[in-house]
Amino acid sequence: MYTPLAERMRPETLDDYLGQAHIVGQKAVIRNLIETGNLGSMLFWGPPGVGKTTLARIIAKSQDRPFIELSAINAGVKDIRDAIQKASTNTLFSKPNPILFIDEIHRFSKSQQDALLGAVEKGTIILIGATTENPSFEVIPALLSRCRLYTLEHLEKNQLEDLLHKAIKEDAHLKDKEIKLEETDALLRYSGGDARKLLNGFETVVIAVNEHSITITNQLVESIIQENISLYDKGGEMHYDITSAFIKSIRGSDPNAAVYYLARMIEGGEDIKFICRRMIILAAEDIGLANPNALLMANTTMDTCHKIGHPEARIIMSQCAIYLSCSPKSNAAYEAIGNALEYVKKNPNEPVPLHLRNAPTKLMKELNYGKDYQYAHNYEDNHIAQEYLPTGASKKTFYKPQENPTESKFRQILQKLWKNHYDY
Repeated sequence: MYTPLAERMRPETLDDYLGQAHIVGQKAVIRNLIETGNLGSMLFWGPPGVGKTTLARIIAKSQDRPFIELSAINAGVKDIRDAIQKASTNTLFSKPNPILFIDEIHRFSKSQQDALLGAVEKGTIILIGATTENPSFEVIPALLSRCRLYTLEHLEKNQLEDLLHKAIKEDAHLKDKEIKLEETDALLRYSGGDARKLLNGFETVVIAVNEHSITITNQLVESIIQENISLYDKGGEMHYDITSAFIKSIRGSDPNAAVYYLARMIEGGEDIKFICRRMIILAAEDIGLANPNALLMANTTMDTCHKIGHPEARIIMSQCAIYLSCSPKSNAAYEAIGNALEYVKKNPNEPVPLHLRNAPTKLMKELNYGKDYQYAHNYEDNHIAQEYLPTGASKKTFYKPQENPTESKFRQILQKLWKNHYDY
């Protein structure tokens, strides 16, 4: 039976594992968990092809634990219960509790995730879930609280190139050929940092050339991969590239490009929630205060599409994408929280001014907590120019209104209220 190159090159030990040194390197957290045997349920969050499944298998093998694998795409509650029953049987025979690995756990419904809770709580299984989506949105709080969350990062260019050289040198099907990597940019662009996609794309080129001596160039890769590109799109392999183009088209106020990439995602079978969530984020990040209704529109779109589903949801998503594209743009709120976070990281413990502190006890009142606080509604225009920031941050302007009708009005209001206190 044919096995793809990516599967043939899958590492079996941490020492052969590519990247993620922050969690698997010497003295890093997951390596320590394996060495001490102090395993617990965990979630791996990261983009495709960075080694989530591989890491789960390495953990199971290093601990000599049974490994049960499910995919959330085609598994149901019955499959979960069967896996838990199998795990319980193993435990009865004094075997270590198995690792239940669930790929794309973000696709599980609430009821499916609920079915895991008891077994995770009792320790019948060690759950390892893999997700490309933010677990805070997609994993129920009860399950999330019982799992440690580890973020896996995109692989670097040098790591991906090392992987190609390793495959040429070690793979049984490739090492007998004379393969020269003259150029790698096209392969890397195609892969988008996905190691699995990189190796399988590389193998596609090698098979297509079908010669003993092969020189890999960008032109060769593009000519071969381009013939198969629609297959990868249809299967959703390039959805991060398409999503990026979709977001940038809306940000660039091009509704025609926006609906084109929306159609690409719909035709490729992309999840409605994935598309709608991206529009909600964009509405806050790129439109923001220039048109506050954009966030309401995006949020309503997600709710409505969830109720209606395909195929009619395409109309609602199209309406939202066009509206967002045609809206004025401002990233002032995005910049403001970024500026504030940068300041807080450098100055993490500045004391809250005494007059702003809560004073629920007599002792706190004696210590002047809340003293001299001025209630804004007692003053003209419901405002009094007292200091709200800690001493070290006084007069720091984190939010800077941009040039659009809504924020121009904000600037006028803030200049009137604060005069020369902030830089407006």
